[in-house]
Amino acid sequence: MPELSYVNVFARDIVALSGFYADLFGFKEIEAIRSPIFRGLDTGRSALGFNALDAYELLKLEAFSSPSGVKFLLNFDVASPGEVDGLTPVAVARGAQLVKAPYKTYYNWYQAVLLDPEQNVFRINHMLE
Repeated sequence: MPELSYVNVFARDIVALSGFYADLFGFKEIEAIRSPIFRGLDTGRSALGFNALDAYELLKLEAFSSPSGVKFLLNFDVASPGEVDGLTPVAVARGAQLVKAPYKTYYNWYQAVLLDPEQNVFRINHMLE
């Protein structure tokens, strides 16, 4: 079966944006593939999700739903609800914008929805039992 190797995000400032995620989640740079136009981070594993348009309202992203708006979101799973609560203000302090504060979803996850410093959507998640 094929495996997803990378999710690439186009960024105005690859150093700053890759640094934001490296600092927030402790990801290490893959220095062997560094170039003037690319930075890679080792995240440990990857997944690709597809959301119906109804997810804009669910995640309170209606303002970004225009054809040129949000097209994907990055999901970062953590070990506990406490980590979601702890990382959310750290992300904001490092330049993220809080869209939806940590909450329990109808599908039994605990998550926060944020925009990174370049306005890309990401969630910090923990799947509850």
